[in-house]
Amino acid sequence: MNPDLEIARAAKMRPIQEIADKLGIPSSAVEPYGHYKAKIGLDFLTSVESRTDGALVLVTGINPTPAGEGKTTTTVGLGDALNRIGKRATICLREPSLGPSFGMKGGAAGGGYAQVVPMDQINLHFTGDFHAITSANNLLAAMIDNSIYWGNPLGIDSRRISWRRCLDMNDRALRSIAGSLGGVANGFPREDGFDITVASEVMAVFCLSQNLPELQARLGKMIIGQTREGKNITAADLKADGAMSVLLKDAVSPNLVQTLEGSPALVHGGPFANIAHGCNSVMATRLGLKLSDVVVTEAGFGADLGGEKFLDIKCRSAGLKPSCAVVVATVRALKMHGGIAKNALGPENVEAVKRGIANLQRHVENLQKFGLPVVVAVNHFTTDTVAEFEAIRDAMKAIGTEAISCTHWAHGGAGAEALAHAVMAQIDAGKADYKPLYPLEMKLADKVRTIAKEIYRAADIAVPDAVAKKLKAFEDAGFGDVPVCIAKTQYSFTSDATVMGAPTGHILPIREVRLSAGAGFVVAICGDIMTMPGLPRVPSAESIYLGEGGQIEGLF
Repeated sequence: MNPDLEIARAAKMRPIQEIADKLGIPSSAVEPYGHYKAKIGLDFLTSVESRTDGALVLVTGINPTPAGEGKTTTTVGLGDALNRIGKRATICLREPSLGPSFGMKGGAAGGGYAQVVPMDQINLHFTGDFHAITSANNLLAAMIDNSIYWGNPLGIDSRRISWRRCLDMNDRALRSIAGSLGGVANGFPREDGFDITVASEVMAVFCLSQNLPELQARLGKMIIGQTREGKNITAADLKADGAMSVLLKDAVSPNLVQTLEGSPALVHGGPFANIAHGCNSVMATRLGLKLSDVVVTEAGFGADLGGEKFLDIKCRSAGLKPSCAVVVATVRALKMHGGIAKNALGPENVEAVKRGIANLQRHVENLQKFGLPVVVAVNHFTTDTVAEFEAIRDAMKAIGTEAISCTHWAHGGAGAEALAHAVMAQIDAGKADYKPLYPLEMKLADKVRTIAKEIYRAADIAVPDAVAKKLKAFEDAGFGDVPVCIAKTQYSFTSDATVMGAPTGHILPIREVRLSAGAGFVVAICGDIMTMPGLPRVPSAESIYLGEGGQIEGLF
């Protein structure tokens, strides 16, 4: 059996009201979903709005490798450690998608003795939020085709429909489809396609809205297509925003669960950071800040993706000011960035670690450009040697950053206490001076270029004429003053997943751009990244089954 699963099953979970009590949440605000998870009522969120915010800590990482980094595990371990040293800390995470759970990544609730539980429920249907988001997205899609069928009063040009259906599953066969086949009764045939739910604009709106009125307003602003004359048509034009809001009404309440050590965790929203903005919901983060001394939140994949989007999109949109950033790395992953194959990571190889440190160093320097102090968390594996860690520690010291060896996987919060003290030292020093990377007044292409040059260290971007024309059309329509959300491979600073380390001088190709008017950003799709992933040759689903007594096996 997987050790993570053994540990999770042996856990003695506390009733969810006990976890709520730690944050001062009354029972009247707790809406239980079983014994160990609950939603927190929106009226309570409103009642605490006037309270002073705690400190906000971002946990991010290096470019991920098959060797593993443990960003969520470190987020949980740090939260537990902060509570152990006397701080009232809350952990804010994203909800896992079914796509990776049945694809190749497995569960996304931490690991070892640094997990959020109930692990199996969180990784599967949880409280149904993703199903609500999928339903709202597809209701809008159905209303588009229905409007066309019944005389097309809005004059929708079926060639210019940009709204796509979604499904929370990896299914490459749905990327591009033809719909409404079968004759007159089924509507007008047209090309269509699906995105995975986490890439839906509804997911982004869900995560960036701060209350129900804002949610409905953002949903109404979403552009679904154009008329033959090029006029934008919105969800509000279709009168779909109200019904979509109704489907999302319960889902937008943040979800409360616990860690193995009983620390409160708000797990809510779940966009991927490689194809979306990669951060948990603003509602959950703001609730945590009102109830805690410190909120520890993660952003997806590396700091070049989720970290940049957390700082340029989420924080700017919600008025959040982070106090510190933690970059997670492992000796094993740095060896891979240093050119060592996965099957040769065991023996000590200080030189490979030193070569791989270039990737870590770039992420640290990039975060410092946003005005944040940075601490490096080295997630410890038993094969790590003292000399390998010292190489990391010395390299980070040379750029003014402390590196801490953490054993939270094996020891829970106790294994991350040194990291907690280092983070608190940065918070107490008050040196954070958060600022976005680029001004909103900058042209859209120049925003993409700024990220490419400053974060990815590219020489320039390649913008085909058709893409440049679209960007100009967005600006002409009044959408020039929004952030950009880069969709690219998570494995590299380039658009090529095979290029590891810290490359420079490459060209970032912009294949496509999409306007997310409700979310409030423009998506720039780079290289061959897909907004509907496919399953691997041997998907995890093949190993998942119901065991004796109905226990779920093979999920982790």
